[in-house]
Amino acid sequence: MDLASKSITVTSIIQDYGFPVVAVFFLAYFIWYLWKYITTEITPKLSSTSATLIKLIDRVRMLDNDLIRLETKVRTFKNSKKK
Repeated sequence: MDLASKSITVTSIIQDYGFPVVAVFFLAYFIWYLWKYITTEITPKLSSTSATLIKLIDRVRMLDNDLIRLETKVRTFKNSKKK
């Protein structure tokens, strides 16, 4: 039997090598595919997202400082009205 006439299907591979061996190769391929996807697709997006998060944190800090200054001014104004 020559190699060209034999059709390779999943069932023939399982019959030749056994289910555990075939399952290990499929799981290894899945892990490799997942690793490639994470490193090529998700990691660059995370870096841009972290930059956006840093900008938002800075804005929240500025707003917090503005609120503290406003509260101080209101307290000062109230104290000056009482006198």
